Amino acid sequence: MADKVKVFCIMFNNEDKREYSAGEVLSGHVVVEVSTGVSVQIKAVKISTRGCAQVCWGEGTRQASSPSSAAIANTSSHYERVEYFCISQTLKETPDGEEFISLDEGHYEFPFHVELTQTPLVTSFKGKYGSVCYEVTAVLQRPLNQDQTVNREFSVISHVDVNSPWLLSSVSTNNNKMIGCWIFTSGPISLNVNINRRGYCNGESIPIYAVIENCSSRLIVPKAAIYQIQTFMANGKTKSHTKLVASVRGNHIPSGCTDTWNGKTLKIPLVSASILNSSVIRVEYSLAVMAQIPGAKKLKVELPIVIGSIPYNGLDSRSSSLSSHFSMDMSWLALALPEVPEAPPNYADVVSEEEFELHSPSYTQSEELERQLGGPAFAYIQEFRFQPPPLYSEVDSHPVHS
Repeated sequence: MADKVKVFCIMFNNEDKREYSAGEVLSGHVVVEVSTGVSVQIKAVKISTRGCAQVCWGEGTRQASSPSSAAIANTSSHYERVEYFCISQTLKETPDGEEFISLDEGHYEFPFHVELTQTPLVTSFKGKYGSVCYEVTAVLQRPLNQDQTVNREFSVISHVDVNSPWLLSSVSTNNNKMIGCWIFTSGPISLNVNINRRGYCNGESIPIYAVIENCSSRLIVPKAAIYQIQTFMANGKTKSHTKLVASVRGNHIPSGCTDTWNGKTLKIPLVSASILNSSVIRVEYSLAVMAQIPGAKKLKVELPIVIGSIPYNGLDSRSSSLSSHFSMDMSWLALALPEVPEAPPNYADVVSEEEFELHSPSYTQSEELERQLGGPAFAYIQEFRFQPPPLYSEVDSHPVHS
């Protein structure tokens, strides 16, 4: 009878949306299409939306491959599962008093609307020994047939802002190694590596600043690489898996020479964001700079980095510290200036009415002055209004004798 249901699937309303976050709404519809000329009896259409993380791995040796061997080694398996949420909904169900619903031939859509939990979620991930998975499961319950089930996964991202202060701080390290043994040592090889910040996003390039000094008698080859470290935890045990995700090689360094990387770039490919908030799975990244030495173990330094989801805004810790330092240095200005600027005093408040009348020319004097100047006195006042003041002199050229 199952062949009567031609299509049974889950569709999201926003198929272009790649990732969801905590508190966002996931909406869509369950599609049921019944074949032509038939009808399907159903009891209900239900969905459940869940998110969980689970890890599993085995330890110990297995049974010997030789039939004559009776040795059977103990094997143990470690399993852990953490459920973040489970939301169930009934989209269609049989009315009271009826045994089933009949769906005739045609196309049916049952919409759903799920609000993800506000609790911080863990980023979707599939690793060597475990995964973080989010999915919607739809169930078509049939009264006379086996229930039909369909699953649809969706991705969740727990945002990591690379502009956080602790991710904007620079990281540096150094290491050295003596080549040779006993009295036949040829000299040390040293690495001094620095990066401006520890937080990056997919597609960014990491500028590497390094000084590689080769005082040995051998030719060395420097190399930089990004490693993904997956850590799985279950039953008090820990299992790790390291994966190379990107690398770049430098020029050969002859004996007695030094090579300087003044911002050598290493591009980050499309990888999962760092997972630091899960109790069973951790995903971390490391930038390694190494010197490959013929006939000897390579010299290596590692700097921890974090792959985030919110891109770098261009303001690093150095510019932030300079800005705060400038603000601190200018703080004296706020103390020196008054909170509200004071207006200059009014002329009437400074000069009394008697003094004003005493020094103000009369109307007759103004007419006589204009007659002598051959024009309005105001024009001459304007002409000399913006002239500079007379030069200062300690000797009064017009002394007043009392």
